[in-house]
Amino acid sequence: MNIVIVDDSRLARKELCGLIAEHTDCTITGEASDVQSAVALINEVQPELLLLDINLPDGNGFDVLVRCDHTPKVIFTTAYEQHALRAFEVNALDYLLKPVTQERLSAALEKLTQQIQSATQPTPSNKAASEHVFIREGEQCHFVKFRDINRISVEGNYVRVFFNAQSALLPRSLNYVESRLDNKVFFRANRQEMINLNFIARIEPWVGDGLLIVMQDKTEVISSRRQARELKLRMEF
Repeated sequence: MNIVIVDDSRLARKELCGLIAEHTDCTITGEASDVQSAVALINEVQPELLLLDINLPDGNGFDVLVRCDHTPKVIFTTAYEQHALRAFEVNALDYLLKPVTQERLSAALEKLTQQIQSATQPTPSNKAASEHVFIREGEQCHFVKFRDINRISVEGNYVRVFFNAQSALLPRSLNYVESRLDNKVFFRANRQEMINLNFIARIEPWVGDGLLIVMQDKTEVISSRRQARELKLRMEF
């Protein structure tokens, strides 16, 4: 697993390197101390995982994620608890408070390993054979066909599933939901949203080589430059 560390403290980066060294399947491919250098490094080496501090000299960790073309998995490492909610809103894998312990880091890495294994193993029972999902929201219960889901978006610690002119909250992460859906039909447009390709009305060029995806219900979804390239390949533009 290739890892990039972003932290403005040289000592903090050194401590994380020491913890990572205990994991023989992990390799640190670079370090950065500010937003600008972090974005350049991440786009260049395209790591699988980013250990990311919140407070940086020229911005914050969220600025790094917004500006990156490459979208790695993210574990925040910070001394401040108050950013935890926002961290999970951007679909962070974990949120570790400093000083980071080997036990907490190992647990976070194991979580990522399980996600990778789940994504690479064929699971027809989850995707093809299981054609419905049951969603309970308060007193409302929905039995939704996968083919009727047009869009899924992050909403706090949940995802909102849009289907048949309705929507409902599901207490799952977007990464988890993505692993359960057919990637030939559903596409991760950005860190916050997945779309059903069958519900696209039109696609237009967007700033920074991105794409503006207009769904059949008029919802507009912005695809990042990296995801736009993948979508073009997927749809054979």
